[in-house]
Amino acid sequence: QVQLVESGGGLVQVGGSLRLSCAASGRAFSNYAMGWFRQAPGKEREAVARINWIGSSTWHADSVKGRFTISRDNAKNTVYLQMNSLKPEDTAVYYCAASVTGKTYEYWGQGTQVTVSS
Repeated sequence: QVQLVESGGGLVQVGGSLRLSCAASGRAFSNYAMGWFRQAPGKEREAVARINWIGSSTWHADSVKGRFTISRDNAKNTVYLQMNSLKPEDTAVYYCAASVTGKTYEYWGQGTQVTVSS
């Protein structure tokens, strides 16, 4: 089992920054890939970023590329999402997820709300 707890969400103005954190417990954190997803009201959940087990490979959605950065600290069992130059369309509930098998994301956090006001 893997437990994931997100934090760092909140209300920010357009152009501002936030850093989301996702603390993991349970199975060895350094053994699995991690991802950040978001879901806005009335929209489907979308992938935002992902990172491999050691942090050597990352992917970011086109909509956030150049503004968001995913990273991880395996010593702290934590994955981060640094979000800069925030836009109103970034408003959503953000979830972190763990991929143990590499085939899907088996474990999910409860989500943290990010609201960008114009």
